[in-house]
Amino acid sequence: MRPLTEEETRVMFEKIAKYIGENLQLLVDRPDGTYCFRLHNDRVYYVSEKILKLAANISGDKLVSLGTCFGKFTKTHKFRLHITALDYLAPYAKYKVWIKPGAEQSFLYGNHVLKSGLGRITENTSQYQGVVVYSMADIPLGFGVAAKSTQDCRKVDPMAIVVFHQADIGEYVRHEETLT
Repeated sequence: MRPLTEEETRVMFEKIAKYIGENLQLLVDRPDGTYCFRLHNDRVYYVSEKILKLAANISGDKLVSLGTCFGKFTKTHKFRLHITALDYLAPYAKYKVWIKPGAEQSFLYGNHVLKSGLGRITENTSQYQGVVVYSMADIPLGFGVAAKSTQDCRKVDPMAIVVFHQADIGEYVRHEETLT
């Protein structure tokens, strides 16, 4: 368990900023204490400093997980967000997409969101902007990347992809052996 390097921090914060923008500061300086990011086995964990001090007594090879896994670094040093970060990204999301009840199951199976399944979209969402996907009942289902801007979504055909799938809460079932 070690702190992130400058380059790792920059790459990770750029990825998170795609979804929550300048609200990134609210993740670190929270009213219930100070939180930090730590790297362990190429995975980035979001943990309170109080728990981090307690975990200092455990050797690194015996430590399996600490805090919440936000994502992992790939072999090419790119950062990939995990679905476990959704609970922390959703309240601060700048751009949101709501999908119809009929399209929820398709999204939860790992498919992209089509225009026919789009319920609402935040105004001024640009193309390739990170978005958090919600059900119509305001339950966060996952996150993705907007394939079309808000203006383009209005005039596109119903079978066109409007949100590229990145992660969804169905991954808890599909990939339960690899999520830590």
